[in-house]
Amino acid sequence: MVIISSAELRNNMKKYLDIAKNEKVVIQRGRNETFVLVAQNNATDDDLARAITVDEVLAKVREGLTEMFERKEGQNIA
Repeated sequence: MVIISSAELRNNMKKYLDIAKNEKVVIQRGRNETFVLVAQNNATDDDLARAITVDEVLAKVREGLTEMFERKEGQNIA
């Protein structure tokens, strides 16, 4: 883990982005703010194949809500 100031990051961005590929870079901004810089792995084709669209998520949510309200039909909802 490497700890640097925000000014150091600003002055040597490429260096710390390269370091972040292999380890955490902690950025201290002032006395009370701390950030962590880490590399994000890119999604693979397998990840994308398992992904669902927003429309698919919304359809499932609507389906679940409809089912929930159908079960509650006839009951008092307080």
